[in-house]
Formats: sequence, C-alpha cells, structure tokens
Amino acid sequence: MTDSTDALASPSHRPTSVEEVAGIIRSAVQGSVPITVVAGGHGPWSHEPEPGIRIELGGLAGIDVEGTTVRIGGGAVWGDVATALADHGLAISSGDTATVGVGGLTLGGGIGWMVRAWGLAVDQLIGAQVVTASGDVVETSADVHPDLFWALRGGGGNFGVVTRFDFAAHRLPGIAFAESIIDGDATAVLRAARDLLREAPRELTVTFMDVPPMDPSAPAGARLSGVWAAPDPDRLRAVLEPISAIGGVHTEITAPAYRDILIEMPQPEGEEQVTPPGFIGGNGLYADLDDQLIERLVAFRRAYPASVVFLRSLGGAFGEVPQEDTAFPARSATWFVMAGAFDIPGLVDDDTRSAVRADWAGIETGRLAEYGNFADTERPDAVPGMFTDEALVRLREVKSRWDPQNVFRRNHNILV
Repeated sequence: MTDSTDALASPSHRPTSVEEVAGIIRSAVQGSVPITVVAGGHGPWSHEPEPGIRIELGGLAGIDVEGTTVRIGGGAVWGDVATALADHGLAISSGDTATVGVGGLTLGGGIGWMVRAWGLAVDQLIGAQVVTASGDVVETSADVHPDLFWALRGGGGNFGVVTRFDFAAHRLPGIAFAESIIDGDATAVLRAARDLLREAPRELTVTFMDVPPMDPSAPAGARLSGVWAAPDPDRLRAVLEPISAIGGVHTEITAPAYRDILIEMPQPEGEEQVTPPGFIGGNGLYADLDDQLIERLVAFRRAYPASVVFLRSLGGAFGEVPQEDTAFPARSATWFVMAGAFDIPGLVDDDTRSAVRADWAGIETGRLAEYGNFADTERPDAVPGMFTDEALVRLREVKSRWDPQNVFRRNHNILV
C-alpha cells in the first residue's frame, strides 16, 4: 500500500493486515477522501452507499486464545468468536446475533445475554490495537494511552480503526436457557419479570420480545427468554417459577451451547443488498420498569401491527462498574428498552407516523440515556443523549487529541 491517492481507486477496500489499513487511512487523509469503516457485521452504516471509501475489516477476523486472554481481529463476528471459544470452555458477553461484528458492538458498549453475569462487552476489554487518523498503529490499554482506551469503551468509532480487540474471557462450562411463550396480554409477565430481577442472582439475564411476523430467527408474538450463566436447568426453572406460573405462559427450559442461542440473521444471496424499512421509535436505558412504562409498551405493540418491543434486564455486574470507568452511560439503569414501528411504504400514512412518534415520546419520558448501538441516526444533536455530561466533555478532549480533523466521522460523531 502506498501513501498516494492512487491507492483509493476502488471505493471499497478489504485489507488483510494492519499495515494495509494504515496505508489506506494515510492516503485518504492526504486526498481529503471521506472514510466509512465496516467492522465485519451488519449495522446502520454497513449497507448504505456513501461518498468516499469503505474500509471493510472482514479480512482481519483472526481469533487467538491464550489462557483466558482472547485476541480478536476487528473484522470478526460474534458467532465465530463463540464457536472458537467453546472449544476452550470460554465465552465473552457479546450481543444476541451471530452476524454482529465484534468491532461495532464493542465500541458502542455491548449489551448481551450475559450482561448481568459479566457486564458489557467493553467491561471485558483489556486492550486494543488502533490505527489512528495519522496512520500510526498504537497499542492501548489501561496502562498505555489510557485516555484512548477509556474512550474506546463506549465512545464508538470516533478515535481510530480498531484492528484487534483483547478480551478477558470467562470460564463457561455451559448454560441453561428458558423460553416462555406468552399467550395474550404481556402486562403481568413484565411486572413479574421486573419484580423478580430486582433480587435475582446475577447469573440470570432475561429478554422480552414482541414482534410481528418477520423471519424464522424472530418468531412472531410475545416471549420472555432467560439465560442462566451455568449449566443448571433446575435452578433456572426454580428462579423463573413466578413467571412460569402466570396463566397463558408456557415455559420450556433447555441446556444448549452458548453459541446456539445467538440469532442467525438471514443474509442476502450474492451481491443482493436489501434496504430495511424505516423505523419510527427509539430506545433507552431506564432506572426502573415501572407500571406506567409497562402499560405504554404493551399499548404501543397492540396499537401498531408492524411494531416491535424489546427489553433486556440490566443490573448485576453491569451496575457494579463505576460510572467514570468507561464512556458508557447510565450504569444505574436496570432495563434496556426499545420500541418502534416499521415505516412500510404504502401501509403507513402520515397520521400513523405522527401517532407513533407521539406514543414513543411518552415511552421515552424518564429514560436515563440512549444506547448508541441501537440508534441509527447521525444527527449531532442526538449524541449528547448517549453519554453523561462528564463523559462527553472527556470524549471531546480525547477526540481533539487523537482525531482533531474528524477523519472518523461516519458514526455517532463526537464533535470537538
């Protein structure tokens, strides 16, 4: 790779080494060419054609295990990571989906199936290799360039291209998994789940999802799923008894491999690109799942057939990380909530859009912060809502030090 704009003849680049990444960045900066970075998986910036060049990191997807330290290429996806670690009896708390990229999820925080047991993906990060806006390759950790390391843990892709993530993995001999299908109104189940999770052991993380017919990876209807971070189905069954005993709830408990609970998203064949429909709604981190919020979520799903409601329990290890230790907001939150309706052309009119926005505004009331990994907006005015005031000040300082020209701006951009 040469340091000239000739290196940018193609709009899409798939480097296979950190040196190639550095060369592409130096060439792009020299030629004032905008950069989009795609870290192996899907997401709001992975399918949209944009001016400039795309650096697609799928060629940097190695997974190296040494004891409980795992070094993962910036283009790997979490399904491959879970499969590789299973051979060593290890796991890392990641997202829900096998095709999600390690890079995007981690840099935004990473709320996953083990969030109460082990915290966020960034809470397990112990180091990283980063290509900076100047094309330099730096190693960072809590002891080396600690300001950059802190910013990477929840501040997104604002500070460089992460070509390798170093994690401290966890021993995981197995899990127990519960799936409760809910017939009828979900209000009682959500109240019971809220009350249960206030005192539940950290080994338990639950997810509620109510969706319309979409694809086999997300069957239609309401269901509550629970993961126990140990191979103990009987303990999980006992803990979930207050929910399973509710009328209309049908619970099945199994002991699958951790890898097998990661959702497989359908992928387009060949070069086919599928543009998803618009989405009206949002997400939030909430201190509590109170009765009013539950009622609003249930009513929202009932009012709009092409809508989705998704919740995940927090607390446990997630809440024990001091707020100032990472850039991620709202460590006091006990629930993550997402709700919205699909803006399907020909099926959704202006009146419906207005009604959805008004209902979402009611749901949004009281949230502590927005979770950037579930937000596809590029509006600069939305970014402050993704961080605490103190973290945003610090993030701007780190941005001014490592990327003063805002080379990395195709993200939830932090402006100096």
